[in-house]
Amino acid sequence: MHFVFTALFLLAGIKWGDWKRWRDYYPTILFFIIGDLLYSCLLYNHQLWAYQEIFFGTHILRNDLIISLIIMFVAYPSTIMIYLGRFPQTIWKQAFWIFLWVILCSSLELLKLKYLNLINHYNGWNIWWSVLFNIIMFSILRIHYKKPLVAWGLSFAWVVCIFYALKIPIEKIK
Repeated sequence: MHFVFTALFLLAGIKWGDWKRWRDYYPTILFFIIGDLLYSCLLYNHQLWAYQEIFFGTHILRNDLIISLIIMFVAYPSTIMIYLGRFPQTIWKQAFWIFLWVILCSSLELLKLKYLNLINHYNGWNIWWSVLFNIIMFSILRIHYKKPLVAWGLSFAWVVCIFYALKIPIEKIK
């Protein structure tokens, strides 16, 4: 089923993404991927969420890391191409655009969590944390596109807040 969702993101990216300016978006794509890779590596022993495949492709999508890598290298670039490529100019439209992406991604996660059993939450994480995470993430992705160093600083502060709020033990970091 993750193949289906990833393929839909890829098709959406091909149709609505701004591929003419992919070089402009490339640093933000890498920033997005690095964030998820850091999560996968650092919190390997204390996951907050993990993917699983139960429908088809289970022989290929054997674990969370493989599924995450496919999402990172297919869905994330497509997401950035659409998200940044169509980012509006006026402040109200920007707020709506971020809100739209938060609703889209949070709804997909809720579907995968409650109805398809494709993701599990652990160690205090829940759908409301995901909604907050998506608000911060989509805001920071736009900031990264304009001011990368500011985005890195905000991301570090956000990670510290998550560690503190969820009481993630430092000794669990791999």
